Amino acid sequence: MPYHIKKTSLVAHWNVGADMYYSGDNRWTDDYIKRKVYASKALAEQDQSYTYIKNGNTFQPGFWKNSTIITES
Repeated sequence: MPYHIKKTSLVAHWNVGADMYYSGDNRWTDDYIKRKVYASKALAEQDQSYTYIKNGNTFQPGFWKNSTIITES
């Protein structure tokens, strides 16, 4: 069953409140066709849990906040 990651836009450039879809490489799109599709929920969770280390501290990019994994059927 395929999955994708979605969130609500908070940026005026994309019409605040519009649906945004994760398209890969730390990028989001408002175009449903360009969304990244995952073969399993575990793969979507792996991208959603992405962290990086800066100055010895671990961070999760803010754009993952309030994102949701959606099941496509």
